[in-house]
Amino acid sequence: MRSPDELKAFVEEALDGLELWPQLHGQADSVRYSLDVGGKRVRPTIALAVGEALGAPVEQVLPAALAIELVHTFSLVHDDLPAMDDDEERRGHPSTWKRFGEGTGVLAGDALHAEAFRLAARYERSDVARELAEATLGMIGGQYLDTMADGADLETVHRLKTGCLFHASVTMALWAAELPEERQAPWRAFADELGLLFQLVDDILDGDGYVEARGADAARRLADEAAERARARLEAIDADTSVLREIVDSLAVRTA
Repeated sequence: MRSPDELKAFVEEALDGLELWPQLHGQADSVRYSLDVGGKRVRPTIALAVGEALGAPVEQVLPAALAIELVHTFSLVHDDLPAMDDDEERRGHPSTWKRFGEGTGVLAGDALHAEAFRLAARYERSDVARELAEATLGMIGGQYLDTMADGADLETVHRLKTGCLFHASVTMALWAAELPEERQAPWRAFADELGLLFQLVDDILDGDGYVEARGADAARRLADEAAERARARLEAIDADTSVLREIVDSLAVRTA
Protein backbone atom coordinates (compact mmCIF):
# COMPACT_ATOMS: atom_id res chain seq x y z
CA MET A 1 0.00 0.00 0.00
CA ARG A 2 1.35 3.41 -0.96
CA SER A 3 1.36 6.23 1.59
CA PRO A 4 -0.70 9.40 1.01
CA ASP A 5 2.48 11.27 0.06
CA GLU A 6 3.38 8.60 -2.49
CA LEU A 7 -0.12 8.71 -3.98
CA LYS A 8 0.01 12.50 -4.17
CA ALA A 9 3.38 12.28 -5.96
CA PHE A 10 1.82 9.85 -8.43
CA VAL A 11 -0.96 12.38 -9.08
CA GLU A 12 1.51 15.23 -9.59
CA GLU A 13 3.53 13.20 -12.08
CA ALA A 14 0.39 12.24 -13.99
CA LEU A 15 -0.82 15.85 -14.12
CA ASP A 16 2.58 16.97 -15.41
CA GLY A 17 2.33 14.42 -18.22
CA LEU A 18 -1.36 14.97 -19.00
CA GLU A 19 -1.94 15.32 -22.74
CA LEU A 20 -4.44 18.08 -23.42
CA TRP A 21 -6.64 18.14 -26.48
CA PRO A 22 -4.43 19.56 -29.28
CA GLN A 23 -7.12 21.85 -30.66
CA LEU A 24 -6.93 23.97 -27.51
CA HIS A 25 -3.89 25.60 -29.15
CA GLY A 26 -2.68 28.55 -27.05
CA GLN A 27 -5.53 28.13 -24.57
CA ALA A 28 -3.62 25.14 -23.22
CA ASP A 29 -1.14 27.57 -21.60
CA SER A 30 -3.77 28.87 -19.17
CA VAL A 31 -4.96 25.32 -18.44
CA ARG A 32 -1.42 24.20 -17.61
CA TYR A 33 -0.91 27.27 -15.48
CA SER A 34 -4.07 26.59 -13.50
CA LEU A 35 -2.86 23.08 -12.71
CA ASP A 36 0.76 24.05 -12.08
CA VAL A 37 -0.21 26.59 -9.40
CA GLY A 38 -0.50 23.47 -7.27
CA GLY A 39 -2.79 22.32 -4.53
CA LYS A 40 -3.25 19.73 -1.84
CA ARG A 41 -4.43 17.10 -4.38
CA VAL A 42 -6.55 15.63 -1.57
CA ARG A 43 -9.41 14.46 -3.79
CA PRO A 44 -7.35 12.46 -6.31
CA THR A 45 -5.23 11.06 -3.48
CA ILE A 46 -8.40 9.80 -1.78
CA ALA A 47 -9.56 8.25 -5.06
CA LEU A 48 -6.27 6.37 -5.53
CA ALA A 49 -6.31 5.24 -1.88
CA VAL A 50 -9.82 3.84 -2.35
CA GLY A 51 -8.67 2.00 -5.45
CA GLU A 52 -5.68 0.50 -3.68
CA ALA A 53 -7.85 -0.59 -0.74
CA LEU A 54 -9.99 -2.45 -3.26
CA GLY A 55 -6.96 -4.05 -4.92
CA ALA A 56 -7.23 -2.12 -8.18
CA PRO A 57 -4.02 -1.09 -10.00
CA VAL A 58 -3.35 2.60 -9.56
CA GLU A 59 -3.35 3.06 -13.36
CA GLN A 60 -6.93 1.77 -13.45
CA VAL A 61 -8.24 4.44 -11.08
CA LEU A 62 -5.95 7.25 -12.25
CA PRO A 63 -8.22 8.71 -14.99
CA ALA A 64 -11.03 9.06 -12.44
CA ALA A 65 -8.66 10.60 -9.90
CA LEU A 66 -7.33 13.14 -12.39
CA ALA A 67 -10.85 13.95 -13.56
CA ILE A 68 -11.97 14.94 -10.07
CA GLU A 69 -8.90 17.16 -9.67
CA LEU A 70 -9.56 18.88 -13.00
CA VAL A 71 -13.15 19.64 -12.01
CA HIS A 72 -11.93 20.99 -8.67
CA THR A 73 -9.40 23.20 -10.47
CA PHE A 74 -12.05 24.39 -12.91
CA SER A 75 -14.20 25.41 -9.95
CA LEU A 76 -11.35 27.44 -8.44
CA VAL A 77 -10.52 29.15 -11.74
CA HIS A 78 -14.14 30.26 -12.15
CA ASP A 79 -14.52 31.08 -8.45
CA ASP A 80 -11.66 33.60 -8.75
CA LEU A 81 -13.29 35.49 -11.63
CA PRO A 82 -14.39 39.10 -11.11
CA ALA A 83 -18.04 38.03 -11.46
CA MET A 84 -17.58 35.62 -8.54
CA ASP A 85 -15.07 36.26 -5.73
CA ASP A 86 -12.86 38.63 -7.74
CA ASP A 87 -9.65 37.11 -6.34
CA GLU A 88 -6.43 38.24 -7.98
CA GLU A 89 -4.26 35.64 -6.26
CA ARG A 90 -4.41 31.86 -5.86
CA ARG A 91 -1.88 30.01 -3.70
CA GLY A 92 0.63 32.83 -3.82
CA HIS A 93 0.40 33.28 -7.61
CA PRO A 94 -1.74 35.49 -9.81
CA SER A 95 -5.09 33.81 -10.37
CA THR A 96 -5.65 32.49 -13.88
CA TRP A 97 -7.85 35.37 -15.01
CA LYS A 98 -5.41 37.91 -13.54
CA ARG A 99 -2.48 36.26 -15.34
CA PHE A 100 -4.15 35.76 -18.73
CA GLY A 101 -7.19 38.02 -18.78
CA GLU A 102 -10.80 37.45 -17.82
CA GLY A 103 -11.96 35.88 -21.09
CA THR A 104 -9.06 33.44 -21.16
CA GLY A 105 -9.77 32.62 -17.51
CA VAL A 106 -13.34 31.65 -18.39
CA LEU A 107 -12.11 29.46 -21.24
CA ALA A 108 -9.47 27.85 -19.01
CA GLY A 109 -12.16 26.71 -16.62
CA ASP A 110 -14.29 25.48 -19.52
CA ALA A 111 -11.36 23.49 -20.91
CA LEU A 112 -10.55 21.91 -17.55
CA HIS A 113 -14.19 20.87 -17.24
CA ALA A 114 -14.21 19.28 -20.68
CA GLU A 115 -10.85 17.56 -20.17
CA ALA A 116 -12.18 16.08 -16.91
CA PHE A 117 -15.06 14.42 -18.71
CA ARG A 118 -12.78 13.22 -21.48
CA LEU A 119 -10.83 11.38 -18.77
CA ALA A 120 -13.97 10.02 -17.12
CA ALA A 121 -15.20 8.75 -20.48
CA ARG A 122 -12.23 6.38 -20.81
CA TYR A 123 -14.07 3.72 -18.84
CA GLU A 124 -16.28 1.21 -20.64
CA ARG A 125 -19.23 1.88 -18.35
CA SER A 126 -20.74 5.33 -17.93
CA ASP A 127 -20.88 5.19 -14.11
CA VAL A 128 -17.65 7.14 -13.51
CA ALA A 129 -18.73 9.98 -15.80
CA ARG A 130 -22.24 9.97 -14.30
CA GLU A 131 -20.87 10.30 -10.75
CA LEU A 132 -18.65 13.16 -11.90
CA ALA A 133 -21.52 14.92 -13.66
CA GLU A 134 -23.81 14.68 -10.63
CA ALA A 135 -21.06 15.89 -8.29
CA THR A 136 -20.22 18.80 -10.60
CA LEU A 137 -23.86 19.84 -10.82
CA GLY A 138 -24.14 19.70 -7.03
CA MET A 139 -21.01 21.80 -6.66
CA ILE A 140 -22.40 24.38 -9.10
CA GLY A 141 -25.64 24.46 -7.14
CA GLY A 142 -23.68 25.08 -3.96
CA GLN A 143 -21.72 27.88 -5.61
CA TYR A 144 -24.98 29.48 -6.71
CA LEU A 145 -26.41 29.34 -3.19
CA ASP A 146 -23.16 30.69 -1.77
CA THR A 147 -22.71 33.62 -4.15
CA MET A 148 -26.06 34.38 -5.81
CA ALA A 149 -28.74 33.61 -3.21
CA ASP A 150 -29.49 35.38 0.04
CA GLY A 151 -29.96 33.50 3.28
CA ALA A 152 -28.92 30.08 2.02
CA ASP A 153 -28.56 27.38 4.66
CA LEU A 154 -24.85 27.02 5.51
CA GLU A 155 -24.98 23.24 5.88
CA THR A 156 -26.64 22.86 2.48
CA VAL A 157 -24.09 25.15 0.84
CA HIS A 158 -21.15 23.18 2.24
CA ARG A 159 -22.73 19.79 1.50
CA LEU A 160 -23.03 20.80 -2.15
CA LYS A 161 -20.13 23.17 -2.81
CA THR A 162 -17.48 21.13 -0.96
CA GLY A 163 -19.06 17.80 -0.10
CA CYS A 164 -20.08 16.70 -3.58
CA LEU A 165 -16.56 16.52 -4.99
CA PHE A 166 -15.22 14.77 -1.90
CA HIS A 167 -18.05 12.26 -2.14
CA ALA A 168 -17.23 11.70 -5.80
CA SER A 169 -13.54 11.15 -5.03
CA VAL A 170 -14.69 7.95 -3.32
CA THR A 171 -17.61 6.91 -5.51
CA MET A 172 -15.83 7.43 -8.83
CA ALA A 173 -13.02 5.24 -7.56
CA LEU A 174 -15.53 2.52 -6.61
CA TRP A 175 -16.76 2.33 -10.18
CA ALA A 176 -13.25 2.63 -11.62
CA ALA A 177 -12.16 -0.30 -9.42
CA GLU A 178 -15.24 -2.22 -10.64
CA LEU A 179 -16.78 -2.72 -7.21
CA PRO A 180 -20.35 -4.03 -7.66
CA GLU A 181 -23.05 -1.57 -6.66
CA GLU A 182 -24.47 -3.89 -4.02
CA ARG A 183 -21.15 -3.69 -2.12
CA GLN A 184 -20.76 0.09 -2.26
CA ALA A 185 -23.00 1.21 0.63
CA PRO A 186 -20.30 1.22 3.39
CA TRP A 187 -17.98 3.17 1.14
CA ARG A 188 -20.67 5.72 0.30
CA ALA A 189 -21.39 6.18 4.00
CA PHE A 190 -17.71 7.01 4.49
CA ALA A 191 -17.80 9.40 1.51
CA ASP A 192 -20.66 11.33 3.11
CA GLU A 193 -18.41 12.42 6.00
CA LEU A 194 -15.38 13.67 4.08
CA GLY A 195 -16.64 16.95 2.67
CA LEU A 196 -18.04 18.13 5.99
CA LEU A 197 -14.80 17.32 7.78
CA PHE A 198 -12.71 19.22 5.21
CA GLN A 199 -15.02 22.25 5.23
CA LEU A 200 -15.23 22.47 9.01
CA VAL A 201 -11.46 22.54 9.33
CA ASP A 202 -11.29 25.05 6.47
CA ASP A 203 -13.70 27.31 8.34
CA ILE A 204 -11.66 26.95 11.53
CA LEU A 205 -8.49 27.97 9.69
CA ASP A 206 -10.19 30.90 7.92
CA GLY A 207 -12.36 31.99 10.85
CA ASP A 208 -15.55 32.05 8.77
CA GLY A 209 -18.46 29.78 7.87
CA TYR A 210 -19.23 27.54 10.84
CA VAL A 211 -16.94 29.60 13.06
CA GLU A 212 -18.97 32.76 12.39
CA ALA A 213 -22.27 30.90 12.70
CA ARG A 214 -21.57 28.76 15.78
CA GLY A 215 -18.25 29.85 17.27
CA ALA A 216 -14.75 28.41 17.15
CA ASP A 217 -15.25 25.86 19.93
CA ALA A 218 -18.43 24.49 18.40
CA ALA A 219 -16.80 24.28 14.96
CA ARG A 220 -13.87 22.37 16.42
CA ARG A 221 -16.21 19.98 18.18
CA LEU A 222 -18.16 19.40 14.96
CA ALA A 223 -14.90 18.72 13.08
CA ASP A 224 -13.79 16.20 15.69
CA GLU A 225 -17.17 14.48 15.52
CA ALA A 226 -17.03 14.33 11.72
CA ALA A 227 -13.56 12.79 11.89
CA GLU A 228 -14.75 10.17 14.38
CA ARG A 229 -17.71 9.29 12.17
CA ALA A 230 -15.39 8.95 9.16
CA ARG A 231 -13.10 6.63 11.13
CA ALA A 232 -16.07 4.56 12.26
CA ARG A 233 -17.28 4.24 8.67
CA LEU A 234 -13.85 2.99 7.65
CA GLU A 235 -13.91 0.40 10.43
CA ALA A 236 -17.11 -1.02 8.93
CA ILE A 237 -15.46 -1.62 5.54
CA ASP A 238 -14.05 -5.08 4.84
CA ALA A 239 -10.75 -3.90 3.35
CA ASP A 240 -7.40 -2.47 4.37
CA THR A 241 -8.37 1.18 4.81
CA SER A 242 -5.29 2.18 6.83
CA VAL A 243 -4.15 4.73 4.24
CA LEU A 244 -7.59 6.32 4.17
CA ARG A 245 -7.55 6.43 7.97
CA GLU A 246 -4.24 8.28 7.72
CA ILE A 247 -5.79 10.76 5.30
CA VAL A 248 -8.75 11.35 7.62
CA ASP A 249 -6.41 11.92 10.55
CA SER A 250 -4.40 14.46 8.57
CA LEU A 251 -7.54 16.29 7.39
CA ALA A 252 -8.73 16.62 10.98
CA VAL A 253 -5.56 18.34 12.21
CA ARG A 254 -4.34 20.17 9.11
CA THR A 255 -3.06 23.71 9.56
CA ALA A 256 -3.18 24.91 5.93
